[in-house]
Amino acid sequence: MNTFQAPNPSPTTAFTDPQSRRVAQPDRQDTPQAPAPNLRGDYGHTRDDYTVDQDWEKYSAAEHALWRELYQRQSAILPGLAAEDFIANLARMDAAGGIPQFDKISEQLFAATGWRLVAVPGLVPDDAFFNHLANRRFPVTVWLRKPEEIDYLVEPDIFHDFFGHVPMLFDPVFADYLAAYGAKGEEAIKHGSLKQLARLYWYMVEFGLIKTTDGLRAYGAGMLSSKSETLYCLSDPRPNRIGFALERVMRTDYKIDDFQKTYFVLESYQQLFEATLQDFENLYARLASLPVIPSTGVLESDRVYHFGNEGYAFDGAG
Repeated sequence: MNTFQAPNPSPTTAFTDPQSRRVAQPDRQDTPQAPAPNLRGDYGHTRDDYTVDQDWEKYSAAEHALWRELYQRQSAILPGLAAEDFIANLARMDAAGGIPQFDKISEQLFAATGWRLVAVPGLVPDDAFFNHLANRRFPVTVWLRKPEEIDYLVEPDIFHDFFGHVPMLFDPVFADYLAAYGAKGEEAIKHGSLKQLARLYWYMVEFGLIKTTDGLRAYGAGMLSSKSETLYCLSDPRPNRIGFALERVMRTDYKIDDFQKTYFVLESYQQLFEATLQDFENLYARLASLPVIPSTGVLESDRVYHFGNEGYAFDGAG
């Protein structure tokens, strides 16, 4: 299996990560090792499930100040762009004052949807990642970006993981979806279909949009932890905005070093949850015979909310 290689930084994007929270399993000795030498994070005290202690007391005053800056800057642009449930759930965690303590938020989260947060040193192997999700444990990176990385980050840090992901875990339906997604991991590994499953996470967890009575809103962690992509995903004329369809998403390539060229739009979180309950084994076999759709591609069968001015009609088999 190929290990994750960080893309070359682009000044236009604030977060990139090809499989979001995952990286290939390294050869294991008696204790877990860092998945790749170019990844950040201290893997020296990692447990067998790739969790670590958060060691909240070790965060510096400067790190707490940077967290407050990131939090205030990002939360200020959410009204009118982020889904209302994301905004409400972010507020209920009351984490604006400094880097949050995972155990305290886990108490709230477990009472709401049965999920807990687990601290990890950074990117984790596929099997560990899926196992955590399937058992309602969300991995959150313990380290925070540096001040000079405030507008761009290659790997997910605590701000991306917490600010971007945790609010949606308070939504019962979305929380059930993510656990169902995690349960699909073992099968995807077995069938060599991680790429197809990763696309579902990338487009619907990191960069998902949802239709509301007030128009399209963002709920994905990748854009809602990024000031520039939050604005871009809904207001810029360049990207396509296309209605969600499971096979369509799982066939579509994506960008890891630039803004997304296509965003997929849910009718509801229930739509996503129900799609994930179907048999993926037959789906993987079918997808293997179909061409990959370019990230800017548009099909005749698509429900198009907005045809981006960088898009083009895809002329491959639909």
